[in-house]
Amino acid sequence: MKPPDTHIQRLLNKARSGSAEDRHILIHHACSRLLKLTRKMLGNFRNLKRWEQTDDVFQNALIRLHRALNEVEVLDVRHFFNLAALQIRRELLDLSKHYFGKEGCGRNLNRVMDPSHTVDGQIDHNYGEFHEWVRFHELIEGLPEQEREILNLLFYEGFNQDEVSRFLDISLSTVKRRWLSARLKLAELL
Repeated sequence: MKPPDTHIQRLLNKARSGSAEDRHILIHHACSRLLKLTRKMLGNFRNLKRWEQTDDVFQNALIRLHRALNEVEVLDVRHFFNLAALQIRRELLDLSKHYFGKEGCGRNLNRVMDPSHTVDGQIDHNYGEFHEWVRFHELIEGLPEQEREILNLLFYEGFNQDEVSRFLDISLSTVKRRWLSARLKLAELL
């Protein structure tokens, strides 16, 4: 993994002035990395790819990121990419609820194609699995910042623990401890 992008840091410093144009330039410069992150995160959302394409998810997440940059002061590259990952995750969660929620067309299509899950009086197992999956991603937002950052880098972005250790400039044992702590907290909450 590369060290923090000094060009993005310069753009962040400039964007803090409040100029919409500077925020646009910042996001434009980070687009390829954010698109890659969106593609990776979309892959973690089962069945959603049938309904949404990466570019559409990406565009909506960028709109969210633009809004967030109006409300949040981002001090460094790490914070910027954590904020971007949060906006992508929120977009994916909202889309999942839209398509697979109680009245979602994706959920209803699954009923038509496999009515065995919807016999009167039986539990719709797909619906329960969907809610567990959505809840898992929502719970990530409630983790302490350091654990959430480790989880973002390892789970969503697909880096290994050595790369995360170097990127965050922390020991490998600290990465492992935070990773374990995040997983244990999520397991307990689920």
